[in-house]
Amino acid sequence: MITIGLFYGSTTGNTEESAMAIAQALRTVQGVAVDIHEISTKTVGAIVNYDRLIFGVPTWDVGELQSDWDMVLLKLQSLNFTGKMLALFGHGDSIGYPDTYQDAIGILGTACLEQGADLVGWWAADGYKFDESQALMEGMFMGLALDDNETEKAADRIQAWVEQLIVEFALLTLEDA
Repeated sequence: MITIGLFYGSTTGNTEESAMAIAQALRTVQGVAVDIHEISTKTVGAIVNYDRLIFGVPTWDVGELQSDWDMVLLKLQSLNFTGKMLALFGHGDSIGYPDTYQDAIGILGTACLEQGADLVGWWAADGYKFDESQALMEGMFMGLALDDNETEKAADRIQAWVEQLIVEFALLTLEDA
């Protein structure tokens, strides 16, 4: 059994809803379990129990981490992520904050990369309208970007991203592929 640790922070409920949808989609893969943790109620130390991780982080205010993630960032930066695969997803507002769109993914992703994480789940920025993002590297977001102004696209984006993670997390055996 492969167990994925999915940790999220959510103020409005959007990121929580997406976390549940991602977990549900991953649980359809035989031999995969997903433990869901709201980061505000878990110790950061629980993260080390998983080799495959998903972090859900919305961008809040003007390019800031959501408050639950902001409170644990320093502790997170003390963890060793070597040997851990990490996928990120986040919610953002490309209309209200086009200059800081999905910055929280970039902030968290950069911190985890510095601690040795193997970042997977990169997502193409094609089709998004924004000006700047700390989550962007060479035309790719460091994780799945969900736009609160495009809720009609969320389910399809989540499904495509989960299919990508199934491959990148090596969740299928050769017999299953």
